[in-house]
Amino acid sequence: MKKKALILGITGQDGSYLAEFLISKKYQVHGIKRRTSTPNTSRIDHIFDSVNFNNQHLIMHHGDLSDVGSLNRIINQINPDEIYNLAAQSHVKISFQIPEYTSDVNALGPLRLLEIIRHYKRKKIKFYQASSSEMFGKSKPPQNEKTLFQPRSVYAISKVFAYHSVIHYREAYGLHACNGILFNHESPRRGVNFVTKKIVQGLVRIKQGRQKTLTLGNLYSRRDWGHAKDYVESMWKILQYKNPDDFVIATKTSHSVKDFINICAKKLNIKLIWKNNGLKEIGINKINKKTIIKIDNKYFRETEVDDLIGDFAKAKRLLKWKPKYSFDKLVDDMINSELNG
Repeated sequence: MKKKALILGITGQDGSYLAEFLISKKYQVHGIKRRTSTPNTSRIDHIFDSVNFNNQHLIMHHGDLSDVGSLNRIINQINPDEIYNLAAQSHVKISFQIPEYTSDVNALGPLRLLEIIRHYKRKKIKFYQASSSEMFGKSKPPQNEKTLFQPRSVYAISKVFAYHSVIHYREAYGLHACNGILFNHESPRRGVNFVTKKIVQGLVRIKQGRQKTLTLGNLYSRRDWGHAKDYVESMWKILQYKNPDDFVIATKTSHSVKDFINICAKKLNIKLIWKNNGLKEIGINKINKKTIIKIDNKYFRETEVDDLIGDFAKAKRLLKWKPKYSFDKLVDDMINSELNG
């Protein structure tokens, strides 16, 4: 019998790569998508028959993390072996604007799933919760599984709630429930409102003469950036490990947003020079002297997370996981996809 996996957040970056990975492992994959007026399955259309709404490898269901009835119905219908919760209001900056919705989906959503699994009688379902490096907030890097959480946004606070819910249900009710504390991970499938994709897309369009300027926020926040393809493999490895546990997944290197811009510009043969400081800092194309990068205060967070570097020693030791993609290869992958898109 094929193993069955249910992925919440399957239409997102991670969900699409995880679906591909699990299908390669001979799983039957089920995905939950929210009802939207326009199709939002572009990341999985190559493996999903959107006309007939199913195929033998990937079967889609309508549901929502805020609707416990739909979750209960789908889980009972599928009888899954593994559930991967990757669904979230995933944008940190937007969580400042819609804090209640963010909390309902990111904090109470996982709790609803854990309650269903707790009372599920037909089998013991393994559960994976997508936790976030944003939970560490102000804590000094490098961060590992024992680092204090100091969240700096409602997004991060909601993820801390979900993280502790998983541990509580594991310890109180014996669930095989795990947290993957994933640091930033990117890919060609990253959403356009995330800074890495925005930079790559913006610089490619500037290079092609289709865009004049790229407007950004804090150039000096530092992140540990990996490739989503690597990170979804860690999710599967976490659930296959004999004991349910929590793992940091990262690369143990960090770059600033400005580093990311400079590397992309160099790869695109854009000669970039920087002038001024603070909100007046600009990036100028050295060849034609045009300002192509500007800073706008509206893209700054109310409370910033300055530096995240993940120590993945535990995952390396117990799961035999380590990243295959270098930072350089990740940037190449994103740029090449944008150029060929």
